[in-house]
Amino acid sequence: MHAGDDADSLDQAARQFLAMRPRLFGIAYRVLGSATEAEDILQETWMRWQKADRANIVEPMAFLTTVTARLAINLAQSARARRESYVGPWLPEPVDTSSDPQLGAERAEALELAVLLLLEKLNPVERAAYVLREAFDYPYRQIADILETSESNTRQLVSRARKHLAAGRVEQVSSTEHRRLLEVFLAAARTGDLKALEDLLTADVVSYSDGGGVRGASRIPVVGRPHVSKYLVAFAPRFWPGSHIRWVEANGRPAVLVSSDGNAVALLSVDVSAEGIRRIMWMMNPAKLSSYVASLPAGG
Repeated sequence: MHAGDDADSLDQAARQFLAMRPRLFGIAYRVLGSATEAEDILQETWMRWQKADRANIVEPMAFLTTVTARLAINLAQSARARRESYVGPWLPEPVDTSSDPQLGAERAEALELAVLLLLEKLNPVERAAYVLREAFDYPYRQIADILETSESNTRQLVSRARKHLAAGRVEQVSSTEHRRLLEVFLAAARTGDLKALEDLLTADVVSYSDGGGVRGASRIPVVGRPHVSKYLVAFAPRFWPGSHIRWVEANGRPAVLVSSDGNAVALLSVDVSAEGIRRIMWMMNPAKLSSYVASLPAGG
């Protein structure tokens, strides 16, 4: 009798967890900027949900959200220290959003790679408050409960995060225009066309290569139109010959997966404004790249 009840109860717990899973992943991923770390958080949340006194939990969704958000904040605090010893620039781990454009949220906020990079400048509690409010539309009172703080402090956290992001963001272009600029950029980068590159890039453009220590990735960001253009031209003959290009989607925007001899070597993403390309992001870290490639639909 009891064994059957336990099995039924666990089945129900699993159904509730799976129904919430996309949202929980979306929260953890935005707070951490890492799909791999977000999956670890979900494993831990599931363990806690299994062990919880579920009969006395009135709102499973609130319980699961709270556990996920708090675990993600704790991990983000220790990840900050680890990232200080990371070799070269650290970029968020890209995710394929083609099947779930908003990654479990009400809105696709705090999802683009360039925005996740800006979010890194916030402390983990500010980041979680911003994500829960702006992407998932949680009421301030519920966010305050999750963060174990007051409602007025929660409003301040979200407001500070908004101001910080506003300072580093520009008006976005449409997805079509984004793809067009990336296509023109790709053609210019592959042929080493200096003039075309200079026409595409903003004056304060930054190129980041996240190689995690892999050979061939620049260990420091390259800054400014003249430096970035010359860097791309110098880089072209060593990088592009023999490479295969696949158009993909990463974090809600068009991106390019570059492979050589059947192996993915880079995911190229750009952040675009009406003035041109502002950020060039090369994901070359094999661990981050392989988990992105594994998540892609077959084909291409």
